Amino acid sequence: MTPPEHGGRLNAAVTCWGIPREQWLDLSTGINPHGWPVPDLPTEVWQRLPEPDDGLEIQVRQWAGAPADAACVPVAGSQEAIMALPRLRPSCRVGVPSPGYREHGHSWSCAGHHVVSLDWPQVSGEDDSWLDDLDVLVWINPNNPTGQTVDPERLLRWHQRLQRRGGWLIVDEAFVDGYPKLSLGFATGREGLVVLRSLGKFFGLAGVRAGAVLTGPALAERLRYAIGPWTVSGPARYVMRQALADKRWQAATAERLAVDSQRLGCLLAAHGLDGSSGTLLFRYVQHLRSAELADGLATQGILVRRFDQSPAVRLGLPGSEAEWERLARALAACGMSLTNR
Repeated sequence: MTPPEHGGRLNAAVTCWGIPREQWLDLSTGINPHGWPVPDLPTEVWQRLPEPDDGLEIQVRQWAGAPADAACVPVAGSQEAIMALPRLRPSCRVGVPSPGYREHGHSWSCAGHHVVSLDWPQVSGEDDSWLDDLDVLVWINPNNPTGQTVDPERLLRWHQRLQRRGGWLIVDEAFVDGYPKLSLGFATGREGLVVLRSLGKFFGLAGVRAGAVLTGPALAERLRYAIGPWTVSGPARYVMRQALADKRWQAATAERLAVDSQRLGCLLAAHGLDGSSGTLLFRYVQHLRSAELADGLATQGILVRRFDQSPAVRLGLPGSEAEWERLARALAACGMSLTNR
């Protein structure tokens, strides 16, 4: 089965377009361009095995607003959990959003499950009977790539309906930082409810591969057994603890990203790409000529994420005034009067 493609494939772009790597502006990933400033790490962090009682799980619960009885499993990025969770159930029917982060459906399919694609009109009404055809629902909140959101009350209603039949609700909250009222962290600890959190996006620490799973004790124990010891390195655990403790940086960053996301939406609209949606870290715009736009930007050394099934592009945030100006010039140089009609 062919693995899904992702943003950040800069080496492939270099090969495809013949532009040296250092000349690219990569807006394809939705990662904070001003990530948490990683300090020098103590020497012993590199020399000792990771300690599971280092206080990281307590900090994760506090960050996520989770109760003390919620089980926390640090993982090497959300991706480790996305790949491990399908191995903890026998073959069943699993719903995933479309469009959405495609690793979810890919991982459940590879593990032998029947994957059902769900679009927004199917799930946004008051009738939840569609859940009765599923054993597991994976939801992404806010959605990647569209930015669409579902309120926690509705998500908990979905969980209760699934749990009555032994089902699971898995909520991927990779982009929830900065939206505390959207998170289901407060409800974790219940069996059949799984919340995935990541430090890769908001904190700009994608290379560390740092994340956590919040769920009930029984499922957490099975997940720990499945992934084994030391999946999160000592240096990663150290960086996670320091970053999660830096509340001042988190608050300031949420404010700055809100301004930058709005600025990006206005910039796109000024070049005919109105009606974009998204999160604090990216904007998503549907357009029939999105492939032409993505290629036009690539010829100028700007990499964006392109979607073909429902033609659209997703753009992350520029990191400097020079990059903002470069993007504005590139959009103008594409020479298209784009509309959403």
